[in-house]
Amino acid sequence: MRQEFHKQVSAFDAKTHLSALIREVEEGQSFTITRRGTPVARLEPIHDQSGEVNNLLARFRAVRQRIKGNINIRELIDEGRKY
Repeated sequence: MRQEFHKQVSAFDAKTHLSALIREVEEGQSFTITRRGTPVARLEPIHDQSGEVNNLLARFRAVRQRIKGNINIRELIDEGRKY
């Protein structure tokens, strides 16, 4: 995937060339859309975070497997509030 520096584009140009901008975003490019020189929006690729979420869930499961016996989460929360 190609990664370039962040570009600025006017709202008019963004509207006029939206299809071309989307193609560039699919390749990793990000844009700041401006109105009269003032940044108003950002057009950027959506990064797939499903791998990160799955990794986090796997780590939570590993912790749960190391803990022996029944754990009452509410009791732990209440105990933590004492301090």
